[in-house]
Amino acid sequence: MKLHQVIASKTKIYIVLEFVDGGELYDKIHNGGILKEDEARRYFHQLIDAVDYCHSRGVYHRDLKPENLLLDSSGVLKVSDFGLSAFAPQIREDGLLHTACGTPNYVAPEVLNDKGYDGTISDVWSCGVILFVLIAGYLPFDDQNITILHKKISKADYSFPAWFSSAAKKLIARILDPNPLTRITIPQILSDEWFKKGYKPPSFEHGEDVSLDDIDAVFNNSEEHLVTEKKEKPESMNAFELISRAQGFNLGNLFEKYMGLVKRETRFTSQRPPDEIISRLEEAAKPLGFNVRKHNYKMKLQGDKSGRKGHLSVATEVFEIAPSLHMVELRKTGGDTLEFHKFYKNFSSGLKDIIWTTDTSS
Repeated sequence: MKLHQVIASKTKIYIVLEFVDGGELYDKIHNGGILKEDEARRYFHQLIDAVDYCHSRGVYHRDLKPENLLLDSSGVLKVSDFGLSAFAPQIREDGLLHTACGTPNYVAPEVLNDKGYDGTISDVWSCGVILFVLIAGYLPFDDQNITILHKKISKADYSFPAWFSSAAKKLIARILDPNPLTRITIPQILSDEWFKKGYKPPSFEHGEDVSLDDIDAVFNNSEEHLVTEKKEKPESMNAFELISRAQGFNLGNLFEKYMGLVKRETRFTSQRPPDEIISRLEEAAKPLGFNVRKHNYKMKLQGDKSGRKGHLSVATEVFEIAPSLHMVELRKTGGDTLEFHKFYKNFSSGLKDIIWTTDTSS
């Protein structure tokens, strides 16, 4: 569901959401009974795409069920109710989530075991239960006694109705695998023969408000003219520009800190000379599979491989804050934000000796 606006008063926070008037997917099953496999598959396509998108942003729903899946007036599926969702920053050092939550009938066995779980894999299990419900009209795991219910889930103790096709059975059996290490993943679901029937990959909007005018102008000018100016030092940054980029004064960063959002830009400071910084940026980018174009103290990095939203591209610029202090800014200009986040983690590890760090514990 799309979030249009957040308005706050002294006592209340108003969240303006997209109006979805088609009701719950649960009502469609409850009122109309079972769905034919083609119709169930159409909803499952949308569910997997939506969940995959959430995972790509570092969000794990943790309460997927037909009651939380809404339909608009055109029958398009919308995932709602992220009240139990987790963000990537909530993952512990072991790489797992540890809060047991969700609706018992839809919860993965590893969540019930209380030993930590992977949010992406546990969400996949819930998607499998939903697919079963869509075609069967009832739950694969159900019992009034919660202990017995947990045992059924842990052993994947269920049976298929006679009307399930063999291909649907095969896919659901791979999803409802009680071992999270061997359970099918979303990329594997996307390549499954039953799933691929009638599937159309989602198209992403590219209207991200990232201004490239300053970066593009430099490279366009350098290519159109035989003689180009070589700047002796980077652009200087005045106090107001510096404050607007500083974490302590940027309200956007305040929300990102608490909401766990993956940012589309990042920056670090360095006490090394600008020419050395540029050289090190180039050295760190090339082994990661990026083509580098540079002019003065601006760089364009273009990934060789296509990701979820095309090729990852990054604009980089070095600014002078003081004679012996520079700030390096990196902005994602194309591709997936989570892939940019992973890129920067690997990229910055190769720059540890030029990144200036201060003790911020106080």
